[in-house]
Amino acid sequence: MKASISQALKRLPAAPTATYPQGAPFATMMAGGSMSVEVYAPKGIDLQQPHKLDELYFIHSGTGQIDINGQKFDAAAGDVFFVAAGVEHRFENFSDDFVTWVVFYGPEGGE
Repeated sequence: MKASISQALKRLPAAPTATYPQGAPFATMMAGGSMSVEVYAPKGIDLQQPHKLDELYFIHSGTGQIDINGQKFDAAAGDVFFVAAGVEHRFENFSDDFVTWVVFYGPEGGE
């Protein structure tokens, strides 16, 4: 299955959720076994909470910062970040065109 950013962005925002009443800023592009791949395009504020699986963020476009457990890193297209399962994290000060691929994988609680 081929997944593209343009396909995902046409589906965003996704259906509203309790956390995202304005519509979820992510779309699952593919999944298999313990792995899933999403496109994430937050608008205004990043409301995500810690996840049960380890994750990788591949920044596709835009700029901003990622706060991982209180440590801030600049984030721009081409950057990659690892966030362990259960760790507080969020994007901040991101541009309107900010989009990232997210890969969740492994057992609950992390590897």
